[in-house]
Amino acid sequence: MAGSLGMALLLPLGISAQKKTVPTKIDQLKSELIKEIDSQQKATQEMVDMVFSFGELGFQEVETSKYLTDILKKNGFSVETGISGVPTAWVAKWGSGKPLIAVGSDIDCIPKASQKPGVSYHDPIIEGAPGHGEGHNSGVPLNIVAVLALKKIMEREKIPGTIMLWPGVAEEQLGAKAYYVRDGYFKDVDACIFTHVANNMAVSYGDAGNNGMVSVKFAFDGQASHAGAAPWRGKSALDAVELMNIGWNYHREHMETTQRSHYVVVDGGDQPNVVPSKASVWYYFRERTYPKISQMYKDGVRIAEAAAQMTETKMTYEILGSAWPGHFNQPIAETMYKNIKAVGLPKWSDADQKLAKAAQKEMNNPEGDTLLSNGLSTALSPLGKPVPTTSAGGGGSDDIADISWNVPTVTLRYPANIPGLPGHHWANAIAMATPIAHKGVIAGAKVEAMTLLDMFMNPEVIKSAWTYFNDVQTKDVKYIPFVSKTDKPALHLNANIMKEFRPEMKKYYYDPSKYASYLEQLGIKYPTVREDKKVDSGK
Repeated sequence: MAGSLGMALLLPLGISAQKKTVPTKIDQLKSELIKEIDSQQKATQEMVDMVFSFGELGFQEVETSKYLTDILKKNGFSVETGISGVPTAWVAKWGSGKPLIAVGSDIDCIPKASQKPGVSYHDPIIEGAPGHGEGHNSGVPLNIVAVLALKKIMEREKIPGTIMLWPGVAEEQLGAKAYYVRDGYFKDVDACIFTHVANNMAVSYGDAGNNGMVSVKFAFDGQASHAGAAPWRGKSALDAVELMNIGWNYHREHMETTQRSHYVVVDGGDQPNVVPSKASVWYYFRERTYPKISQMYKDGVRIAEAAAQMTETKMTYEILGSAWPGHFNQPIAETMYKNIKAVGLPKWSDADQKLAKAAQKEMNNPEGDTLLSNGLSTALSPLGKPVPTTSAGGGGSDDIADISWNVPTVTLRYPANIPGLPGHHWANAIAMATPIAHKGVIAGAKVEAMTLLDMFMNPEVIKSAWTYFNDVQTKDVKYIPFVSKTDKPALHLNANIMKEFRPEMKKYYYDPSKYASYLEQLGIKYPTVREDKKVDSGK
């Protein structure tokens, strides 16, 4: 009797367990997505390498945007260019109906970060030129690979919905996304996936632990005079800049430890024998909450006004960019992290690890540190949890945050770069047109495509995302933009730098019709590392 009862109890359980192992429709489609993306490794490599070779700074991403939008047009996307008055900004749409899911990534690069890929030491393609010393050349290619694979399935399976691709223009200046929001490009969007280069596969929810920021240029207008013969007749705008900087630096002593503020003097006059009639300084004010950023901004204006009074000059100021502190969506992040665990990290070759460890050594990273010195990541990051706003060291900023406060949003970080590098530096370009970046983009595209499929096929994901957005994220905090209705993007930024370097850079644009990779075009043996102990950090 007991034995019969045991069999009766065990049988349904066994049947239930067998049912769980039968792939569902969405599981089958995800497997198909993985195979399709794996088949696009050559196309992925070409896109990543091509954008790397353009190396365009913010607001000047002319070649990059044309190249990427041409690919999307050829694949059936409708493209609107010049959005928010930014010539290199665009939105590309395919599909119909709801949900409308936006997919974005940045495309600009870093000044003075020119670097030959696959070379572990400082070896610029063009000395002093800009380059992808963060890795923004990889994000939109990842998005394109992911959505084109998904598009095939959506067409065949007649899955309703619309995909909207868009680029982060001038992210290094935080110069465009707040304008996209202001001008209504995310008004009807149901959710947003953003991708950003990293050294592991990761996603987080809640407060991301980063600082928001407002970027402000202060300009002073004085009176010129002969600095040797009649200096008393001059009103020095440069004196005003220096007094403002002195005032701000004393003010730092009395600020909370979560603040980050820094500046560059963009105009200090023409020559020493002329009292400078014009001078300007560009500040980034960073903090962990909107009220604190806003207060820093006001303090900066107050100190600038005081400097103008002391020097009898006139002061004007303008916002050049802004970003809120990021807050990301829990239901979408949890859905994405399941796919991250299913995909895992790429299989790194010995050559990949050799390059990574050599680059880490080049940067004088401490030996024995697992993250900083032991090569590429081999264990997945955990799902990122919220960070208290009181935490110090918020560090960088990203204007994807402005979108995250208007639409449920997550950022997928994918493993296309080397751990432990300085950031915004030529060293961060070493991996970005090599098999490391190519493999990381493929892995990230799989995660993104699978997560998009979840969102299109399971309405509960987006429904839960909006519940979190309304009842948790924005329950007590409401988005207030830094940019006004009359502010305009700072399109002049970086124009002179690109004008100087673009003619020479064009000679090094990647030609995939002649070369299998950008490494081949540049004649680089992969990996190229130092054979001696000599180190030039390029710092």
